[in-house]
Amino acid sequence: MADAPQTFDIEDPVLPKWVRKGALGSGGYPYSERLDDDVYLKALRKLQLELVKLQTHMLKTGSRMVILFEGRDAAGKGGSIDTFREHLNGRYWTDVALPRPSDRERTQWYFQRYVDWLPAAGETALFDRSWYNRAGVELVMGFCTPEQTADFLDEAPRFERMLVRDGIHLFKFWLAIGREMQLKRFHSRRHDPLKQWKISDIDIAALGKWDSYTDAAHRMLRATHSDMTPWRVVLANDKRRARLEIMRSVLVATDYEGKNESAVGEIDEKIVVDPERFIAQHSNA
Repeated sequence: MADAPQTFDIEDPVLPKWVRKGALGSGGYPYSERLDDDVYLKALRKLQLELVKLQTHMLKTGSRMVILFEGRDAAGKGGSIDTFREHLNGRYWTDVALPRPSDRERTQWYFQRYVDWLPAAGETALFDRSWYNRAGVELVMGFCTPEQTADFLDEAPRFERMLVRDGIHLFKFWLAIGREMQLKRFHSRRHDPLKQWKISDIDIAALGKWDSYTDAAHRMLRATHSDMTPWRVVLANDKRRARLEIMRSVLVATDYEGKNESAVGEIDEKIVVDPERFIAQHSNA
């Protein structure tokens, strides 16, 4: 007897079994179970204490940091930022989630509205999506031309090198989730009254554009990854592991007074992967 076809209707309140069962392991995720609550909370507290030390050091030294959170819709960008900032001073750790550009902003230099949010001494800007909209959602959804994206991919590395040469610590995270996990999270947003504000018409329209987003992401990672401004791909089917490894990646790469190396720990290389390895593993997915 042939298998039933895999269909998904986001308006159906019942999540299909194939989505529910396949979500965590989708996209080649390396763990078969989510991180245990107690293990997560213990590790989270250690890392958040280290982030408080980093905050004190940055205020003392006038350091500046920019952290970009990119990824598919429902990859966990906003939640990762919230957890990162949970015990930090919001005056100095800014969550930057810009709305669609105004008519005036559309006539400006593309990077201009993002420059307004770059940090001063002691500050960190955490971008929930960033200038990389031009290489992802804008391209896939037809909000810019292919020529504009090509120009962007040429200009972005130069723009970012300017930031780094001026002393800004730049971190770029691409949160990667599998197809079934995205469907599961979209379904939850659609049918949970407390989450419905998280899903938009554009999100719904993107459901049928998985391969187009894959191609755009791979092209972006290839064009804008470098030793000076590297991407860190974070496998994010398990939000807990992703959040810990994002914090850990920042702390491992940063020197600050009072750093406790054992508390920071080592980066899980099953979760944080090099873009080339990620693309090689997912180019035919």
